[in-house]
Amino acid sequence: MELKRVVVTGLGAITPLGKTLTETWEGLVNGKSGAGPITHFDASKFKTQFACEVKNFDPTQYFDRKEARKLDRYAQFALIAADEAIADSGMEIEKLDLNKVGVIFSSGIGGITTFQEEVENYDAERGPRFNPFFIPKMIADIASGHISMKYGFRGPNFAVVSACASSTNAIADAFNYIRLGKANAIVTGGAEASITSAGVGGFSSMNAISTRNDSPETASRPFSASRDGFVMGEGAACLVLEEMEHALARGAKIYCEVAGTGMSADAYHLTATHPDGLGAKLVMRNALEDAEMNPEDIDYINVHGTSTPVGDISEVKAIKEVFGEHAKKLNISSTKSMTGHLLGATGALEAAACILAIKEGIVPPTINFAEGDEDPEIDYTLNYTFNKAQKREINAALSNTFGFGGHNASMIVKKFVK
Repeated sequence: MELKRVVVTGLGAITPLGKTLTETWEGLVNGKSGAGPITHFDASKFKTQFACEVKNFDPTQYFDRKEARKLDRYAQFALIAADEAIADSGMEIEKLDLNKVGVIFSSGIGGITTFQEEVENYDAERGPRFNPFFIPKMIADIASGHISMKYGFRGPNFAVVSACASSTNAIADAFNYIRLGKANAIVTGGAEASITSAGVGGFSSMNAISTRNDSPETASRPFSASRDGFVMGEGAACLVLEEMEHALARGAKIYCEVAGTGMSADAYHLTATHPDGLGAKLVMRNALEDAEMNPEDIDYINVHGTSTPVGDISEVKAIKEVFGEHAKKLNISSTKSMTGHLLGATGALEAAACILAIKEGIVPPTINFAEGDEDPEIDYTLNYTFNKAQKREINAALSNTFGFGGHNASMIVKKFVK
């Protein structure tokens, strides 16, 4: 069976850097930090009192009040990003075979805001009085359901949950369904809204997140010796993936081609990456093999790069082993230094960053690195695109995402040539 080619025809996002993909991209290229004091709840007694929140978000600007009350914040983000991506794709819904258009949309945690509110409001003495929308608002697959119901898409529809690798796995599944001929187009990506007292408190208790309360904007500092954990982020990103001939037949704008994806497991630790990057090496090699590409074909890697003490080192080790001498010719950057870590949505957002990097010929930076803050365990002969975006032609880019539980997912996008 000959596999079909898959292209990207639409993009959308709502992030700590902006409420549209364009605003987000401008923030990335300009090295803008989305971090600031937490406003969602009183964090004054928490070890970490800051995060990368979506700023000045009012759901009634997008939904009527009745609809907004039925949607958890993460699902609101998902619908907003999907609306932008579908509009960007130029798809005319009435002309599509809706049986062949699917939605595979992920979340690492789902509706934690709804879950926390319902449990906090539970009164044991009065008896169980829960909101009838409690479960439909909370579950991690409901964003995918809402997108399909809004547009009438009846193709493959489900959610992928693999912690911080979730949305890269969702994109990989969408890619595979299309190239196997199971769908003509799939709306895919991820959404997360976990900046709650439970979310922040849970990650804080694990010592996973930065405590740099005196300087939130510089707290996410991948590849720096003084890094002390990731910064929580929220938002959503969405891609419209489409079978190439289907896209060409309708005259679609094509951003790039999805070349291949890879998956692996560390099989090592509940939360930590393997210190030698075994799973990271395997997943990148799997992606290259799937794409039928050589390491030398890659120009840019958007790394997982969360700013954790162990994770950054192991990823660099993996890149050096997989790419050899070519590693020194790559541009490498961690856009999490600006957006924070969007958990289950991060893969989709970083895939979009790779796609725009190819389109615009510019690599967004890794911000917050200072001279004198070098880690002796990190090789600085590699180009981490520190502090300032760099222009270069990018023919192919790779995006890495690694999740708690040892889940690893990578994807490669490349310039589209018919």
